[in-house]
Amino acid sequence: MTSKPPSIEHHLTALTQEPVEAELNLHKLWLSVWLRKWPILAFMLVASLLAILATTWMTPLYRAGATLLVQSDVAKLLAIEQADSNEALNSDYLQTEIELLKSRVLAERVVRQLDLVNHPEFAEAQQPTSEVLSNLAHRFSQLFNSVLEPAKPDGQAQKRFDKATEKLMAAITVNPRGKSQVVAVEVLLADPYAAMLAANALVDGYIAGKFEASVATSATATVWMDRRLDELRQKLQESENRLQAYRESEGLVDLQGIATITATELTLTSDRLINARRQRAEAESQYRQVELMKTSGLDGLASVPAVLSDPVIQQFKATKAQAAARVDEVSQRYGPGHPELIAAKAELDAATASLKTQVDQVVAGIERNYQLTMANEESQQAQFDSNKHQIQDLSSKEFRVRELALEVEANRALYDTFLVRLKETVATADQNNVNVEMVDRAMVPEQPVKPNKPLIVAVVALMALFLGAGTGVVKDVLNDTFSTTEAIEKKLNIPVLGIVPLVPKAQREQLAHMYSEDTDRLFTETIRTIRTKLEMANTDHHRQVIVVTSALPGEGKSVLSANLAHALANMGKVLLIDADLRKPTLAKNFALPEDRLGVTDIVEDRASLESCITTINGVDMVGAGTAVRDPLSLLASSQFTLMIEELKTRYDRIVVDSPPTQGVSDVMVLAAQADTLVFVVRSEVTPIIEVERGIAQLEQNATAVDWVILNQVDIRKAERQGYRYSSYYDYNQYGGIAAS
Repeated sequence: MTSKPPSIEHHLTALTQEPVEAELNLHKLWLSVWLRKWPILAFMLVASLLAILATTWMTPLYRAGATLLVQSDVAKLLAIEQADSNEALNSDYLQTEIELLKSRVLAERVVRQLDLVNHPEFAEAQQPTSEVLSNLAHRFSQLFNSVLEPAKPDGQAQKRFDKATEKLMAAITVNPRGKSQVVAVEVLLADPYAAMLAANALVDGYIAGKFEASVATSATATVWMDRRLDELRQKLQESENRLQAYRESEGLVDLQGIATITATELTLTSDRLINARRQRAEAESQYRQVELMKTSGLDGLASVPAVLSDPVIQQFKATKAQAAARVDEVSQRYGPGHPELIAAKAELDAATASLKTQVDQVVAGIERNYQLTMANEESQQAQFDSNKHQIQDLSSKEFRVRELALEVEANRALYDTFLVRLKETVATADQNNVNVEMVDRAMVPEQPVKPNKPLIVAVVALMALFLGAGTGVVKDVLNDTFSTTEAIEKKLNIPVLGIVPLVPKAQREQLAHMYSEDTDRLFTETIRTIRTKLEMANTDHHRQVIVVTSALPGEGKSVLSANLAHALANMGKVLLIDADLRKPTLAKNFALPEDRLGVTDIVEDRASLESCITTINGVDMVGAGTAVRDPLSLLASSQFTLMIEELKTRYDRIVVDSPPTQGVSDVMVLAAQADTLVFVVRSEVTPIIEVERGIAQLEQNATAVDWVILNQVDIRKAERQGYRYSSYYDYNQYGGIAAS
């Protein structure tokens, strides 16, 4: 196939569509929402009505709250610790007290005090219809438990009490007020009066519990501390006696001075030993590298880091490199016997010998250094072992004395602490240690706090709005089809021949006759425009065979082939061939006999060409013919090629309705016969991946797609989305057409 000049392709692409200015992605997202505004608003309205209906069925809840001041532990009059604690301790203490206010023990105390088990809101609801079954189940459970374990008294009452306690705990919220030490205790119940009583009872019970715990602690602290103080005094005396007895038995007076001198000497020896080991390790590493590279010759030894770091070695290596470069330079200019080349090689040999001599000296120095470091390490190790042996005897005695002395000091410090604390406790036994006080008592709430009907309805409406809008946006984002010519040209890099508008359902039964009968002026103009572009591209008048295909069945290629053939018939002699031998449609679209002879009969010499041609509205047509078992072999035969060549001598244009690319390879054979290959894509239906796969299959067979036609385009919808096709026409208010 011949290629179109770039200037013509650019001109035809410009005629297909006038690209609008690039729009922001936000604008496209807004269009996705705007096109679905009425369904979104309807969904939001329904959700709001359901929210209003649901809030009317909710039980109103009232919140009653009391506040109290929770201070940190007040410093005692003779306290050992400081009177003020840091901020972190205050925060931890406040959080602990909040957890105590929410504890189950305090909730059970309130349930008993207010008799909430019998309150209607806390009582266990019993269904009248299930009362008999419940009693039977309860009796059976009692009988079963009596066999396995002893019966628990009043199990049902305990169960109701536990449920009332759990319900009260779920209704309690305790939160600090900002960064202060004021805590708000709130109870949320359907009965406002019960909420007030419960909140006040919680605070009163908490304060009473704190006071009772403080009194009990003060009463028992003195007795316990007296007993503990006697035990500590006895332990202190015993530890002192053990220390004195050990010193006398060992004859120890002062070990500190001797031990200090010996330890200092041992420390210095240890440092010297560590330094000797480090030096030996470094020397050994260099020695091993040199030994490893001795077999590699001069170049291997010179590459060892310890050798390479020597400045003289670096200088000799540089001299050798210059000499080698000089030899390479001279050898390129002169022959082997030239004096300059001989001099350059002599200079290279001298540099190599000097380098070898210096490398040998450095290697010998590395070996000597390694032997010296080994000897130094052995000397330091022997001295260290001697010092360690001297100090071991003193250390064992010193450790024992220190152990006994530490025991004495610990027992004395513990005894002194308990003695001071005992005096402090006795002096402050009558001091009030309760550091919690009521700030505001709870009052009966007048207005319910739940449900917040306006807020619920607003949130539901907003969520419905975002859900509807998000659904529309996601639907457009996940759309994997072509809807505009701009997207096709950008994605496929193939020019668009034109678009075909979406035809109303009432006219779809006569799609193949729409151009010849002129039943839809807009459809007729679009087909005529496509024909004009094809003629403009056919400047050499040698592009006779037009093969029309698509990716999938049902894309409208057969209808488009028929109408395009009728449009081309106005400008010359045209033949329409139904080459879809597996699922032919030409006979059905034009009411031809099903047993009408066609392509297969011509190729297999069962009929002549003239007997298979049918002329309708000025267009010669050849159907698929008799069904065959292997359509691909027939289309690939030389007889089919001869038939096409014969038809080229008789007709100006030959339009071939080809099978789709998916599933069969017939189109690959037909594309080889084509002068122009047109690929039909159904707007917003054909998946992009199928189009790309079909075009890729054609390109793998060295057949390029010349044009793409976007079929069944919803023009009005495209215009609402911001796309405007200038080569097509809109109906005016008088029923005519006007160029847009």
